[in-house]
Amino acid sequence: MFFREDTAISNNDYFINEQIRDREVRVIGADGEQLGVMSSRDALQMAEEAGLDLVKIAPTAKPPVCRIVDYGKYRYEQTRRSKEAKKKQRVIEVKEIRLTPNIDTNDLKTKSNAARKFLERGDRVKVTLRFRGREMAHMSAGRHILEDFAANLEDIATIEKPPRVEGRTMTMQLTGKK
Repeated sequence: MFFREDTAISNNDYFINEQIRDREVRVIGADGEQLGVMSSRDALQMAEEAGLDLVKIAPTAKPPVCRIVDYGKYRYEQTRRSKEAKKKQRVIEVKEIRLTPNIDTNDLKTKSNAARKFLERGDRVKVTLRFRGREMAHMSAGRHILEDFAANLEDIATIEKPPRVEGRTMTMQLTGKK
């Protein structure tokens, strides 16, 4: 399984065999043991004798770390690991709930139930209270609405960002309790 520079698969990630131009490299053997620091020529010769490839896996280390492995198998395992990591990863979305200052208590409960569903799914909730016209004069009442909203959800949510005025809107962000 020895890859030559001219027949190598396009490898943007790793330098292999003759592509390694460093004078000295730290070498890890095929079975995982440390073989020590040696010249890249000696390391390449050891890889050829084993019928494997010399792959630079840590180019920023001093000296760079190279490993004697079957390059095709190594790339396959790396792509499999990255796909597995992507599967397990969960993207946290920010869901927005919009309110008005003259909202009724039942409507507030309905909106808080919708926010509860989002929080139970693991999303964050951004609560936006929008003021129009003369409602701007009663911004303190809006703060009470957001505090009541947070109080309805205090069993499953914590306030990540407290109520804050930005122009004509007042926003607050909630996250689920761990």
